[in-house]
Amino acid sequence: MSELHKFIFEGLPVRGALVVLTDAWQEVLRRRAANTQTGAYPPPVAELLGEMAAAAVLMQSGIKFDGALVMQIFGDGPVKLAVAEVQSDLRLRATASVTGAVPPGAMLAELVNAHGQGRCAITLDPRLRLPGQQPYQGVVPLAGPGGVALRGVAEVIEQYMRQSEQLDTTLVLAADGMRAAGLLLQRLPVQGQHNLAQSHVAREEGAVDDDAFERLSLLARSLKRDELLELDADTVLRRLFWQEPLQRFEPRQGASGPRFACSCSRERVGAMLKGLGRDEAESILREQGQVEVSCDFCGQQERFDAVDVGRLFTPAAQQPPQPGSVQ
Repeated sequence: MSELHKFIFEGLPVRGALVVLTDAWQEVLRRRAANTQTGAYPPPVAELLGEMAAAAVLMQSGIKFDGALVMQIFGDGPVKLAVAEVQSDLRLRATASVTGAVPPGAMLAELVNAHGQGRCAITLDPRLRLPGQQPYQGVVPLAGPGGVALRGVAEVIEQYMRQSEQLDTTLVLAADGMRAAGLLLQRLPVQGQHNLAQSHVAREEGAVDDDAFERLSLLARSLKRDELLELDADTVLRRLFWQEPLQRFEPRQGASGPRFACSCSRERVGAMLKGLGRDEAESILREQGQVEVSCDFCGQQERFDAVDVGRLFTPAAQQPPQPGSVQ
């Protein structure tokens, strides 16, 4: 079961979170693999998308916001666009558009930033918008100072948090075909709301432990990819921070934790077909033998045969009873 663990270090201006996506991540991959038009994601794309999904959950969990956090990475490689979306209640979905050949072992630069045009956009889209209110969006390049290409999603998000949110952040991510996971540490603001500027002043005045965040970051970065993908959350946190004053909160899992959810459904597809009209739907049937519609986001395919289409355009009172139904 997918789970999110949040924690703080008592007496230190540092907070953290650890996410482990299992069933939620596997459902993303299952739907894509079952799509007869696209097939499964190449392993490097699945790794990229899994790391994005884990990072998006970690970012959403650290803000007080009622709406969707949407992470997009786009550019000029074989992956034109990769998207991870997480709602404030931790429902998530993710997708990627692959338009070219993906070399085995391809990294972020090869996948999305082949000619230095790649970008990462983070959008906060409120669930209930006020009149005239627009979503907040921040955009950063997939390159660091001097135009040096960043190696992975973790470095991109760390750069985004420094530039757009003024938060010192350390992020460790990993994903494979079974699990997507991430560990995040952030330096808490000491004065006001601008972490970088205010915490630097406070450290000069001796108000905080100057070494706390750097020390904890070193510990976090010692976490290996295989450990993040194989060990349970309790073991990871105990091995990394066993000497630190760690205070953990109740983990979020199940109905309150990270879980897959897409807004597509067979009913919505049926409503769309009814909107096309009976003549158009039956024309597709004659040409293809069935009507097949894929969700652009999650890849789920819905298929309607002649009987299904007939039911769509037959009033409920005239439809024959379903097998086993009680009259």
